Amino acid sequence: MPMKRRAFVTTAVVTAAAGAAGAFTLADGRRPSADPGSPAADGKPAEAADADRRAARRLLPRHADQVRFAPLPATGGRDAFRVSGTEGDILVEGTTAAVRLRGLYWYLAHLARANLTWAGEQTDLPARLPAVGTPLARTANVPHRFVLNDTNDGYTGPYHDWAYWEREIDLLALHGYNEVLVYVGADAVHHRLFQEFGYTDAEVRAWIPGPAHQPWWLLQNMSAFGGPVSRQLLDRRAALGRRICERLRELGMTPVFPGWFGTVPPGFADRNPGAHLVPQGEWAGFARPDWLDPRGTHFRAVAKAYYRLHAELFGASTLYKMDLLHEGGKPGDVPVADAVKGVQGALRAAHPDALWAVLGWQKNPTKELLAAADRDRVLVLDGLSDRFPEVSRREDDWLGTPYAFGSISNFGGHTALGANTPDWSALYHSWLTRAGSRMRGIALMPEAADNNPAAFQLFSEFPWTEAGPDLKEWFSDYALSRYGAQDRKAAEAWDILRRTAYGTTRADRWSEPADSLFAARPSLTATTAASWSPKQLRYDAAEFARALDALLAVAPALRGSAAYRRDLLDVARQCLANESRTRLPALKKAYEAADRPAFARLAEAWLERITLLDTLVATDPDHLLGGWVREARAWGADEAERDRLQEDAVTLLTTWGGRRQAGEGKLHDYANRDWAGLVGGLYHLRWKTYLDSLTTALDEARDPEPIDWYTLERRWLDTAGPWPQKATGDTYRVAGQVRAVLRAGVRGR
Repeated sequence: MPMKRRAFVTTAVVTAAAGAAGAFTLADGRRPSADPGSPAADGKPAEAADADRRAARRLLPRHADQVRFAPLPATGGRDAFRVSGTEGDILVEGTTAAVRLRGLYWYLAHLARANLTWAGEQTDLPARLPAVGTPLARTANVPHRFVLNDTNDGYTGPYHDWAYWEREIDLLALHGYNEVLVYVGADAVHHRLFQEFGYTDAEVRAWIPGPAHQPWWLLQNMSAFGGPVSRQLLDRRAALGRRICERLRELGMTPVFPGWFGTVPPGFADRNPGAHLVPQGEWAGFARPDWLDPRGTHFRAVAKAYYRLHAELFGASTLYKMDLLHEGGKPGDVPVADAVKGVQGALRAAHPDALWAVLGWQKNPTKELLAAADRDRVLVLDGLSDRFPEVSRREDDWLGTPYAFGSISNFGGHTALGANTPDWSALYHSWLTRAGSRMRGIALMPEAADNNPAAFQLFSEFPWTEAGPDLKEWFSDYALSRYGAQDRKAAEAWDILRRTAYGTTRADRWSEPADSLFAARPSLTATTAASWSPKQLRYDAAEFARALDALLAVAPALRGSAAYRRDLLDVARQCLANESRTRLPALKKAYEAADRPAFARLAEAWLERITLLDTLVATDPDHLLGGWVREARAWGADEAERDRLQEDAVTLLTTWGGRRQAGEGKLHDYANRDWAGLVGGLYHLRWKTYLDSLTTALDEARDPEPIDWYTLERRWLDTAGPWPQKATGDTYRVAGQVRAVLRAGVRGR
């Protein structure tokens, strides 16, 4: 049996008047509560008055007073919105505040011609909002509209503050999502939890990883790396998590929480005699935490405490995400069926109305797992709908379990453009409407958000339409809203992008674009930067490059928006990245021919392009390694923790872990991205070191000396910086330089 509950250490202020053990006040003075009558007492969202209006003022400060919001009864229990009104007086009706914001955005995107995404916006609206002729009315075709990936809390912004999250939640509501994965603050729950089962404050804090690596700890892949975390950090993250949940509920959205399925710190059985643990081995070179047998009383006790503490901090939910035996987890001597019953039983005991959300990824969930579950209380989030051509009938694959049509993209936060949009358009409605369909939702799950805004907008429209769009028409319409007016060159650019980066399909068994070879550990035979990326470009690079010409020719009056500048940067950056795949074979050919002059010329051009790429991305504040580091350091309690958090954040983008994880585990550069500071720093350093070694080998007529890449990377991590924290230069001017260099390169080959 577990030890008697003990007092735990926290920087929060314990309130003597709380009555129940464990209740406390957060650092900002607010007390988390799951008391009856609170917004989260029954796990259902409870809107706050005027939440939609306050969001409109944040998003459209010059026009918010021209928009009125009103409730609308659900249509057959389904969410719906209706937009009507005259010039300067727009009425948006909807079933929840978030759905009303969805209605507002439908009007803005399809009638008023504005664009708000997580990568640039354009809100150059007329002084008076245009009238609505025929009312815009839409009804959601699925109840579950789930968004974000477990890994998002690491790859997108482990150190983002409330200003970021407030904007993010507004955007998710605008795009129609009603279930949002919230990992922020889960570390504070575990900190409290295991102090009730025999661990000291310091022991638990040493077990919890730094925030950038916490998603994989919650997935039972690893622990401790990047820690120990301070009590102040835990308390600040708990306060932020609470604020995120409060805002979601104010808008009528559901926070989705990580459930607990048995992950425990080292030495659990020593502190809790009789507990049965199953060692989990390794994941990519990391030691995985032990798994507590879900059949026993110890499991039920810890699970009960976990759900109680989580509710005390953040309230309850109706959806908890758990991936049992994720990516190589081992059941040992525990029958999977019994484990499933134990995990689901503990969740049902704590939250009888809750669903268990499971990621459809690799071979999970297996039929063995689902056969033992109450499948009507499970929702599978399909991460492979657009990945493998043989995936055709999830009802058979998952024994009739309800599921959400989903996509996982942007692996590791790569900056590459692209998505399998033809698959989305062809599959979503056909799977939804066929006989016996168990599709009950949609799930947008990029490994990192804040990228590929066109894909974000397109995918988000499927739950509000009756059929897949004509993609040629959709992208033409998107160009109009993205830049605010008709423009022949803008339409041309987006038609090229539709046919290239956004015209790929799952026929080649990929759902992501290829990454840049500038980001690869140097080799003349490199085909990827990350170990699990596509080995070749999935579209015609020369055709794609024509989009840059077209974007540069967009009318000057339309070039002022953040949306235009972001698109121009993305396309110019992608053109340079694509060229790395044509230039590397030329380098290899010159080296193998021992053509010293040709090799010197090509090597110089290679490094010049890396420098140009760094100059380009330095023009955008969202592409700065210095900003990433600044955010991480801001969370530290003292200088020592600030250094640890910087290490946590930058390691994730480079070696990912230590030598073994980077090498044997193949994790190095998994999260590569074209950011200023990374490109001009580590990537340039690696390639210059390598090309210099090849030059010396040619001069001395010998094989090149081997290079210990981890040692070089580790030295850079320890000595590089500080990196610029403010954008410099003009995106349009540098994009023009990119075009000139690319044209000269074509002529010079």
